[in-house]
Amino acid sequence: MPSAHLSNTSQPSASHAIPHGIAAFVTGTDTEIGKTFIASALLARARMRGLSTLGLKPVASDCFESHDGLVNADALSLQAQCEPPADYESINPWRFAPAIAPHIAARQAGVSLEVAKISRHIRHQRERAPRDLTLIEGAGGWRVPLNDEEDFSDLAIALELPVILVVGLRLGCINHARLTLEAIERDGLEVAGYVINHLEADMEVSEDNMATLSRTLKAPCLGVVPWVRDDDLTDSRHAAERAASYLQLPCGLESRSQHGHYD
Repeated sequence: MPSAHLSNTSQPSASHAIPHGIAAFVTGTDTEIGKTFIASALLARARMRGLSTLGLKPVASDCFESHDGLVNADALSLQAQCEPPADYESINPWRFAPAIAPHIAARQAGVSLEVAKISRHIRHQRERAPRDLTLIEGAGGWRVPLNDEEDFSDLAIALELPVILVVGLRLGCINHARLTLEAIERDGLEVAGYVINHLEADMEVSEDNMATLSRTLKAPCLGVVPWVRDDDLTDSRHAAERAASYLQLPCGLESRSQHGHYD
């Protein structure tokens, strides 16, 4: 697989510069394509190679009640890959119970989701607990709304981060992947790489689809993750660690991680 190294121009601007570590925004070609699974696997790879990690999912719907209040399964999966450990509130401060689009769930709850507020929270987490790799996961795809005026893509733009695109391998994924990549680049952001995630045990002409993706997506491929049975995903930490072996880290971290932490 080609190297996924980005120049310094893809890092946050001087006014928001973080003295240590690399961050990327994780989006997908659609909802339910394994975005959290792949983000967790990338964090697991970094963690197992001696790097510090942080996974953030600032906004989440489809939450459930726990002894600590509302929590989200995806956010818990990211939390399991944080090294050193991170508290849940820092990972997922905006959470809603209904399994519906976040901007609708927020409206029903009387909560305002704003790019400025969410980006401040993310920058604060990075500043107070710098990590070698921080991944910020959106919700659904690139143009999922946060409110009537702003989308999750606006959050990535405000953070000035390179983007990792998770491509769920299924019918229609070539079009979705190409359109999403075009939209990311049109928004002025660099694509750190894409990951192909198998969603079926035996998709017809999967090799042909992957070959087309490789030819048409002008970005580094960070890996191809085979299909994982639903019952194998019940232990999200173990599943992510297994998937990590199929991936390489973005933004030049793969080579740096071989030598441990860096200044």
